[in-house]
Amino acid sequence: MVHTHFWLEQALLPQGWARDVRLGVQDGRIVSLQCDMPAEADDTRLSIVLPGLGNLHSHAFQRGMAGLTEVGGASGDSFWSWREQMYRFLDRLDPDSFQAIAQMAYVEMLESGFTRVGEFHYLHHAPDGRPYADAAEMSARVAQAAQASGIGLTLLPVFYAHSDFGAQPPNPAQKRLVHDIDGFAALLQRCRGALRQLPDAVLGVAPHSLRAVAPDQLAALPALVEGPVHIHIAEQVKEVQACLAWSGQRPVQWLYAHAAVDERWCLVHATHVEPQELAAIVASGAVAGLCPITEANLGDGLFPMQEFVRAGGRFGVGSDSNVLIDAAEELRLLEYGQRLTLRGRNVLATEAGVSSGRTLYQGALQGAAQALGVDTGLQVGAPADLVELDAAHPALACRQGDSLLDSWVFAARNGAVRSVWRNGRELVRQGRHLQRERIAGDFRRALARVLQA
Repeated sequence: MVHTHFWLEQALLPQGWARDVRLGVQDGRIVSLQCDMPAEADDTRLSIVLPGLGNLHSHAFQRGMAGLTEVGGASGDSFWSWREQMYRFLDRLDPDSFQAIAQMAYVEMLESGFTRVGEFHYLHHAPDGRPYADAAEMSARVAQAAQASGIGLTLLPVFYAHSDFGAQPPNPAQKRLVHDIDGFAALLQRCRGALRQLPDAVLGVAPHSLRAVAPDQLAALPALVEGPVHIHIAEQVKEVQACLAWSGQRPVQWLYAHAAVDERWCLVHATHVEPQELAAIVASGAVAGLCPITEANLGDGLFPMQEFVRAGGRFGVGSDSNVLIDAAEELRLLEYGQRLTLRGRNVLATEAGVSSGRTLYQGALQGAAQALGVDTGLQVGAPADLVELDAAHPALACRQGDSLLDSWVFAARNGAVRSVWRNGRELVRQGRHLQRERIAGDFRRALARVLQA
């Protein structure tokens, strides 16, 4: 049993900013919290502290192909041409290279202020499409990558069975992804064993998308686990058109007509939605999982965020393709995309005098925690996941309270995150993960093998 104390000069609590906060931490959880308290001799002293942010949507292996798809095609590029390049990269990965890439992605997440990841994990089988001897081999490698980096893990094994709406058979490039329901249920059971090494891991389930899952399969999946349910939906205009042609309904419209969507659910992207669909998401309590960097990189479009937050919608952010891993940049781009569309400023602040940085951070904090199946915030009972900003960073000079969040999100560059602690254990010091050198070496060697294959 490990018991320690932290003293925080400034800290963002659920009720707002507080000074001279003394936290008692036992076995990784906050067991006491007092404000306006002096530090004691053995306390670990931190300056500006935020609760660790959840990254609700990641495909970790795609970090290995970041920057390798930025070349124009003869007939123009789109999400769908990018997907073909992604399948070719995916087909070169073995378990060792997959784990090495995931570890590097998780290190970078921690360094940017993410302390838990929702891994939307669909690479299950060997390159020839056959299951590994252990059907959960690749899921176990996700767990090992999380353990090596120290990040919290919500594992979301993906069910994928079809190539398009109407239960079309999968194409050859998808052979490493596909399951039937019985095989997938067996995979989930093996995943439970793989997660035993991570005492606070959460197991959820992810029907990949409406085009990849038949209606009867979608109906069966939520009952297979107790944890969160995540699904890609309405990311691309072509997807919406195909769903209309198949069913006469738009993707979110169809989902709400045929599934009991509630607070367990996270609708990833939901980019192309109409007002009635937006209202259904809000009413159900589901989380909209937004990935602004990836959505911009892939040319997806923009979710109607201002309308959603003003209606009380719940949201979180994810790094998705991991083309660039940066928690503050996800929040900044979420706001800036709306500013460009609406031609206004501070468009997501819910009322006059409210900080945009505070609105974005607290909304994403709470939404990600819900979507990842965990508690959050600097409060008794929550994990001691702490992100310390660097009080000496020029962008944070002479700031207090919400202006610290505004300046970090909108005005800081690299180096604003000084340290990161998860379950009370230090993982990042002076902006660098304590195992960065070793993990980055494994990453480079893995990429050399993969890219030369």
